[in-house]
Amino acid sequence: MAEIKTIGVVGGGQMGSGIAQLAAVNGVDVWLHDTDADALTRATKSISSSIQRLVSKGHLSQAVGTDALRRLRCTTKLEDLHSADVIIEAIVESENVKKKLFSELDKIAKFSAILASNTSSISITRLAATTNRPHQVIGMHFMNPPPIMKLVEIIRGADTSDDTFNATKALAERFGKTVICSQDYSGFIVNRILMPMINEAFYALYTGVATKEDIDTGMKLGTNHPMGPLELADFIGLDVCLSVMKVLHAGLGDNKYVPCPLLVQYVDAGRLGRKRGIGVYNYLKVPQENKSRPRL
Repeated sequence: MAEIKTIGVVGGGQMGSGIAQLAAVNGVDVWLHDTDADALTRATKSISSSIQRLVSKGHLSQAVGTDALRRLRCTTKLEDLHSADVIIEAIVESENVKKKLFSELDKIAKFSAILASNTSSISITRLAATTNRPHQVIGMHFMNPPPIMKLVEIIRGADTSDDTFNATKALAERFGKTVICSQDYSGFIVNRILMPMINEAFYALYTGVATKEDIDTGMKLGTNHPMGPLELADFIGLDVCLSVMKVLHAGLGDNKYVPCPLLVQYVDAGRLGRKRGIGVYNYLKVPQENKSRPRL
């Protein structure tokens, strides 16, 4: 495949904007798409602020930062992604919504374009089956936040070609990432291990084994995790955690993947974590002296 010069990113949320920033900083032209113009405005401000911080701390030169912002273009029109060599989908973790998008992208993208999904759990084979180019569909799962986290998980669908895999791996490495490769099974590698741990932490809280603070402290100090599982769930988004658990349960058929009722209840109540200001912990109106620590 020819050198990748332009990528499209669908989804202007935290993951999509982070992927767009990462690409632009590494010399790739970017079209960032979202149907919500306000989301694109927020994404642009976030990317600009992030790049300015990196420049001020000496992690990026002023020239690279300026060039990155010049490379970023935003659009509400999916058709503007026609020129992209690779299109990375980073929208809601819903198989039906992603399938609809991939079907649309297949009609819009140029013949040679790779269609990649940032899904953390959904079958790449099933997404690819909605297109006429299954050999050019692949999973490219970035960790959150993409500009900081060093890992990219690549997932081959049943028909993903070697050329598609090699080009995607090379792009991730161009972004400075370490690549791991997974077969196309529910949850892949990272979430197959991580989400059941988070779910078990919810069960421990649900059944009164310990307080949320002690559960998190136990895992941080007892196993050297930088964040406790409940705190991490708030950071990821409880709705995302629940969605992945449902995919694991449906795809693997084992009752050990049944989502904890407390996790379900929190999502039903709109307690989705940091992005909503409340999840397992309350992040709203925290007194100044306690802002560094979440609390209920």
